[in-house]
Amino acid sequence: MKRILAAVALAFMVSSASAQEERTFYLISHGAESDPFWISWNAGAQSICKQLRVTCNISFSNGDFAIQKEAFNAAIASAPDGIAVTSAQPGLWTQEVPLAQKNGIPVVFFNSDDPSTGRNAYVGADLKLAGSTWAQYLVDKGLVKAGDKVFLPVEVPGASYQQLETSGIAAVFDPLGIKYDVVDAGTDPAGVIQRMSEYMIANDVDAMIGLGDLVMSNAQRVMENVNMAPGDIPVVGWGNSRETAMAVKAGYVAAALWQYPVDQGSLPVFLLNSAASGNPIGYDIFTLQLYDIDTVGPILEQYK
Repeated sequence: MKRILAAVALAFMVSSASAQEERTFYLISHGAESDPFWISWNAGAQSICKQLRVTCNISFSNGDFAIQKEAFNAAIASAPDGIAVTSAQPGLWTQEVPLAQKNGIPVVFFNSDDPSTGRNAYVGADLKLAGSTWAQYLVDKGLVKAGDKVFLPVEVPGASYQQLETSGIAAVFDPLGIKYDVVDAGTDPAGVIQRMSEYMIANDVDAMIGLGDLVMSNAQRVMENVNMAPGDIPVVGWGNSRETAMAVKAGYVAAALWQYPVDQGSLPVFLLNSAASGNPIGYDIFTLQLYDIDTVGPILEQYK
């Protein structure tokens, strides 16, 4: 990881040292602008675009892949210096990525990946590894056993991030006879709390794995809604929000995965800017760290 970041920093210094023509990049997310992860991501993207003095057109599609596709095709038509995009649905970009590259436009994926497209680089987590990490944590700590039922709330059922994370969970839970239920919590914050609370009341839940940051940022509120105290059930999942980090500190969440959202916003722009200077960018940058109550301090510092 350090070697990769050093290479990115070197490429940045080389490109910045020379005279740079005005450059335009498109950053196209499947996420919602109000989602905790995407708020931090957007801050990172806006900051680096300002530092590099490049124009960045940033868009969010709120889980509507048709809108995201329109944004990608519009980006190709404008002939920018590079495109960064998420791949939250399998097979979504099989035509668009090759078309962009044919037109001399490098494409970097971030947050969710699809290597089969031939994209130039990826910045983000290994989502299948994320799922197995959560499941293995619960097993190793003795928090779940055969026959237990684990609640898996998610904002966009069927999205590639849900499928990959669930496949990682299945690899650990299925051989041990641990059951799990993927549940649509939606993308509206108030609706997320209501749906998760209703599920918790109606079902006997032994543990919870939050497959997205919006559901995880509301985990403590949901547990309080159903009169659960910290530690009544083990909760793990994504931890890319101040709310989730605070829930870890308070004991409502046992452990969470940090995906370095600010870096996921900035590093794709670094890579595209480097490519625009003629440098090859054929490598991936993986961003993932598990934290718990003993190691949450540095995460909370990020939100001061």
